[in-house]
Amino acid sequence: MFVLVEMIDTVRIPPWQFERNLNESIAEELNKKLANKVVYNVGLCICLYDITKLEDSYIFPGDGASHTKVHFRYVVFHPFLDEILVGQIKSCSQDGVHVSIGFFDDIVIPPESLQQPAKFDEAEQVWVWEYETEEGAHDLYMDIGEEIRFRVVDETFVDTSPTGPGSAEASTSNATEEVQKKEAPYTLVVTMCINS
Repeated sequence: MFVLVEMIDTVRIPPWQFERNLNESIAEELNKKLANKVVYNVGLCICLYDITKLEDSYIFPGDGASHTKVHFRYVVFHPFLDEILVGQIKSCSQDGVHVSIGFFDDIVIPPESLQQPAKFDEAEQVWVWEYETEEGAHDLYMDIGEEIRFRVVDETFVDTSPTGPGSAEASTSNATEEVQKKEAPYTLVVTMCINS
């Protein structure tokens, strides 16, 4: 679920932080920059683990801050495929069941990955598993807040970095559509696990 990722970045330390310990200032700046952010094709950054190497610091003309190239390891949420996790149902829609694990909410169980036969109850706004027994069929509701186990089957990264002015002019006519279909930068597609 969590992995250590080696990264390299140049960290800018403003002059008013020169009196502090350099490692503490760099750790604070890295956490401000990366914590709770999704790095494309890496995962959701959680916190700094350690600093492995500091290169020389430079002060550029016109800027009183120091710029230091830093090699570090960061704790990242990036579950591997087929990993089983536990979460709570956040909401249900025609698109499937949306699940949260507390600190990460972009988890989707598509309708075809639910226990079958399943149907969406429009009145209750929940998915219903029609469980067959010897006594007949029973409707088992997937209520909001219910704890479930799920298996990771796919992940999707979307590049949400800003576009340049050339592409921005072309998309101004579609500005209202873009606002409505804003995508999450990192989404997990999962399937239900049946307790045995």
